[in-house]
Amino acid sequence: MFDRFSVPLRTVGYRLRGGFLVRPLAIALLLGAAGAFLSEFEEAFPAARSWVPLALFPSQADPQVAQTILATIATSTMTVVSIVFAILLMTLTLASTQFSPRILVNFVRDQATQWTLGMFLGTFCYCIAALPAARSAPEPFVPVLTIAVAMALAPLCVSVLIYFIYHISNAISVNHIVDRIARETELVIDELMPEPRKPFQRAEIAGSFAGPLDVAITSQRSGYIRFIDIERLRALAKMYRVAIRIERRIGHFVPEGVPLMHLTRGDKITAERRAALLSAIDLGPTRTLQQDVEFGVVQIVDIGLRAISPAVNDPTTAITCVDQLSSILIMWVCRVPPCGFYYDPPHVLRLAVPWIAFDGLLDLAFEQIRHYAAADAAVSLRLIRALSDIRVCANDPEIEAGLVTRGQKIITGCTGKVEPTDLERLKSRLQGLEAAARSVT
Repeated sequence: MFDRFSVPLRTVGYRLRGGFLVRPLAIALLLGAAGAFLSEFEEAFPAARSWVPLALFPSQADPQVAQTILATIATSTMTVVSIVFAILLMTLTLASTQFSPRILVNFVRDQATQWTLGMFLGTFCYCIAALPAARSAPEPFVPVLTIAVAMALAPLCVSVLIYFIYHISNAISVNHIVDRIARETELVIDELMPEPRKPFQRAEIAGSFAGPLDVAITSQRSGYIRFIDIERLRALAKMYRVAIRIERRIGHFVPEGVPLMHLTRGDKITAERRAALLSAIDLGPTRTLQQDVEFGVVQIVDIGLRAISPAVNDPTTAITCVDQLSSILIMWVCRVPPCGFYYDPPHVLRLAVPWIAFDGLLDLAFEQIRHYAAADAAVSLRLIRALSDIRVCANDPEIEAGLVTRGQKIITGCTGKVEPTDLERLKSRLQGLEAAARSVT
């Protein structure tokens, strides 16, 4: 029996790990529970007071001192939490306006920020949970061990705050942002395409279905395809004795009522089976990097396009984006392309899933930058160099021919827009790319 909630749970887990809810809340609850437990433990076992040296907490018999310490730490931590949120909101606003609103998810998913919020909220909860134990009546009691832990948490929070300021000052750097997006995109590629590509290895040839795909399963809501559970769909196809073709690839928008997949006629597709098939595909209002390599590329392209806009005029940032895009494309071209056809048993095609081809990813990465940077010789030169770097790793005549074609488009776009000397440099670099491609073929 299939777990219908496997995809929803995975998606919810991915979303919660990337927000300001789960990790800070978990730390806060854990430290709050620790404060309550430790104070109860100390009251049940008074001998635990002797574990704290008298020099560390001389006023071990004064409940008012204990209450003052806990209240002061709790008040201070909440004040700092407001400062952390203010810094964070300023960072999010700056990143959204200066770079791209689509990169905000990278800041929200930042673990250092989540740990910082969690530590301060947790210290606050710890002090509040331990505060009732420090009492003057009916029987005076001072939770010495509990207060010692609170006093240790206070300097720890200060250290975390210093690290947070250091971290956020680096995180707002455009080079850091672009590098982080590129590394996360490469992790997605590594998951989708784990096997290295052999020289001249071709993409898989399309298989043929056993019958016509005349049963449509329509989307029940609008959204972007964020995750496809390949193994579950293949198993369901085998169980229902059908073949499935997914109509749109990861990252594409599917309106409500539009066919999301087509099936061959097998067993009767009941409403319950339709729901099971649809539950294997996650749709949402925004794209994510769960399986969507294109989304990572789009984020970097957005930063590059904004950098070369007349309002910003920052070709250095655009060049950084081109460098990271070339790194992603090189990793893609060095791996076996994603398998789009899944069989069970062998030679029985059960599932076809569309994936973007290398040419499509190449155009997505470079085409817009090429168009808008036609008047910028530095960016255009770096584009041709990136094509040359990809060619070195491609080992495929078809891919190399496509790289040469795109290099020629760069020259065509720059003609009449750059200085003649810059145009000659561009042509010289293109000739090197063409000569290297001819030597292989």
